[in-house]
Amino acid sequence: MIQLPPLSLYIHIPWCIRKCPYCDFNSHAVRDELPEADYITALMADLEQELNSVAGRELQSIFIGGGTPSLFSAEALKEILQGVEQRIPFAQGIEITMEANPGTFEQEKFEGFREAGVNRLSIGIQSFQDEQLKALGRVHCSDEARHAAGTARKIFDNINLDLMHGLPGQGLEQALDDLRSAIALQPDHLSWYQLTIEPNTEFHSRPPSLPVDETLWTIQEQGQVLLAAEGYAQYEISGYARNGKQAVHNLNYWRFGDYLGIGAGAHGKVTLPTGEVLRRWKLRQPKAYIGEENRLSGADRIAPDALPFEFMMNVLRLHQGVDSSLFELRTGLKLETIHRQLEAARMKGLLVEDPQRLQPTQQGRLFLNNLLEMFLE
Repeated sequence: MIQLPPLSLYIHIPWCIRKCPYCDFNSHAVRDELPEADYITALMADLEQELNSVAGRELQSIFIGGGTPSLFSAEALKEILQGVEQRIPFAQGIEITMEANPGTFEQEKFEGFREAGVNRLSIGIQSFQDEQLKALGRVHCSDEARHAAGTARKIFDNINLDLMHGLPGQGLEQALDDLRSAIALQPDHLSWYQLTIEPNTEFHSRPPSLPVDETLWTIQEQGQVLLAAEGYAQYEISGYARNGKQAVHNLNYWRFGDYLGIGAGAHGKVTLPTGEVLRRWKLRQPKAYIGEENRLSGADRIAPDALPFEFMMNVLRLHQGVDSSLFELRTGLKLETIHRQLEAARMKGLLVEDPQRLQPTQQGRLFLNNLLEMFLE
């Protein structure tokens, strides 16, 4: 028997008002009334089929993502969370995050979401500039964004704002103005990340004009200085937190913890008592997901020789890295397995010299892909 990692749960709700041109998530524009009852039934049946992977563990965190989960009613969210807790015990102080849009319709439900059990709200702002919001296909305006964050601040003790930079035609001052607007709203956590063009998106087929690399670099550099000055410590590539409010759910991902995934297109990663590490994913189409008895679309065992790369790909996102002992705990492999790669990375100045830490240097964070490639061997 090995020591199993902490366990989290991801719940995917795939509907949104309109598909954004940059979005490559499994999301589907609402055309009719949301099938809340049928989807909840499917989610619970899906979770039942995952229970063998729990192995006596409690849930440390839940993340409800999408799509736009806040399109669901507060009553539906309460039913989902009660159904989960009936099947898997919650750890004391469990973090339960839900993504929400800033639109007025969703704001009216914030208090209901809190009463349903959600204790961390993540609001998809993306920009505070109306012309940028229009270019991104967002359905809210800047005033709604500010009002939503203010409303959430009164109801939740822990809020995150999602904000993009490197937007079409965006200059340095516009990007920093967005960041200042976000900081002024006093969120506990900021997810600040660069817009990337992903395959199978509208932006991929019709690319917008994005800032040049030099501008992107300056935005990133000056934005990080601004965030640090305002007390937001960067703990991973796009995560910045105040007062120890790092996202528990995200940290479990990056520390190569386990997570169940339920909902249309949801992915999960679980460790078996034998030490095998499996990835599983569910049917993507909501109609099929609701209608099929077996919602599992596929599963894959991570080969032992691929585990070092999989582990490093996660933990090296963290600025402080992890204790070296975590490698064996999460992979079942001795640290000596990657001794040669570790020494080579330290020689190149990509990893800190401390053998008790697996932590990227500043150079390692800048050239993370090069660092990770060393563990593909």
